Amino acid sequence: MPKIKPKFIIFDLDGTLADTIVDIGSSVNFVLSQFDLPIHKISDYKHMVGDGFRVLVERVLPQDKSNDDRLFDEIFKLSMRRYEEHVLDETKPFPGMIETLEYLYRKGLKLAVLSNKPDRLSKKIIESLFASVDFVAIWGDNKDRARKPDPSAALELCRIAKANPKQSLFVGDSAVDMQTAKAAGIAAVGALYGYRSREELELAGADYLISSPQELLSIVESG
Repeated sequence: MPKIKPKFIIFDLDGTLADTIVDIGSSVNFVLSQFDLPIHKISDYKHMVGDGFRVLVERVLPQDKSNDDRLFDEIFKLSMRRYEEHVLDETKPFPGMIETLEYLYRKGLKLAVLSNKPDRLSKKIIESLFASVDFVAIWGDNKDRARKPDPSAALELCRIAKANPKQSLFVGDSAVDMQTAKAAGIAAVGALYGYRSREELELAGADYLISSPQELLSIVESG
């Protein structure tokens, strides 16, 4: 387990900073139902998010419909529109997250967000729910950036923050986040309170595991 004194922390969004799953699942299910397609339990969406919205739509479609490009494009477009209209209906920060971020910020750490959620929606959620925190950057999925687990965006955030990757942390709740951190040479913190299992995070190489946002403080202060 690395012993570091972090100066910079990058956070995933869905399942790490905020509980977004009800709004995502409800929006996509609404569109699927309009096409008489099977819907999914909201809890099932916890295992389907994390790789971007296009991949999510690929995962929700029945196998016999997966090669229908026209249907895919329609479902994708309508799901995005529906989600954009309902992105903050039920979405909220995980308990203790705002206080944790405010504490880290007061301690002088630089903070950023890196998500595979569409960029404008990532910014909308963070700016609405975490207005009291000043992030170095809020980056979502953008055609000009490679999605996680490609490490290039994480490394660019380190450059912007003037932080050495070895003095940084990457906090996320999925294998994609852990893989991004490892590829960038950043210590990986797995959020057990999020959407994926301990086993997934451990197998993906998590250096630390936290059961609540507040537990992040012990990692920061023990470095």
